[in-house]
Amino acid sequence: MSTTSLIVLGVIAAVIGWLILVYNGLVAMRQRVNQAFGDIDVQLKQRHDLIPNLVETVKGYAGHERQTLEAVVQARNAAMTAQGPAAVAAAENQLSGALRQLFALAESYPDLKASTNFQELQRELSDVENKIAAARRFFNNAVQEYNTGIEQFPAALFAGSLGFRPREFFDLGEARPQLEQAPSVKF
Repeated sequence: MSTTSLIVLGVIAAVIGWLILVYNGLVAMRQRVNQAFGDIDVQLKQRHDLIPNLVETVKGYAGHERQTLEAVVQARNAAMTAQGPAAVAAAENQLSGALRQLFALAESYPDLKASTNFQELQRELSDVENKIAAARRFFNNAVQEYNTGIEQFPAALFAGSLGFRPREFFDLGEARPQLEQAPSVKF
């Protein structure tokens, strides 16, 4: 085998090796995005699990405020069935608004505000809201890295044909400034 043939084979092997590295990097970024969205799902499930307890606690003190309680339950159900970052974010926006109404309702009931159970549920919900915000930031960072990776040269040449598609950010839309902090009630 001649020197030229060895050089050509070496270049071909280097290009193939380099393509494998680029492909594996894209796969790793896609998996990081999937894992980050899974982390958001875990935090949202915790939030959804707290809401029935919160509603039952409020019901004991303010049972005649049925419309507000039903709005919270409906928003929770919609949030639990939402699919994809955009739909989940929209449903969670609606749920956050319903929870704000619920906490505003609690202001009218001094016995409820003083309830240890209500205060504990509110503290847990606030903690989960903070974890959701952190998970959302991590997810959006992972999406940004992934989307950048598939759009940069040389990955842009073959990423689309290999099934790498841009991902959506977990965007809270217009309600963002109101939702950056967990819902809080001053007692």
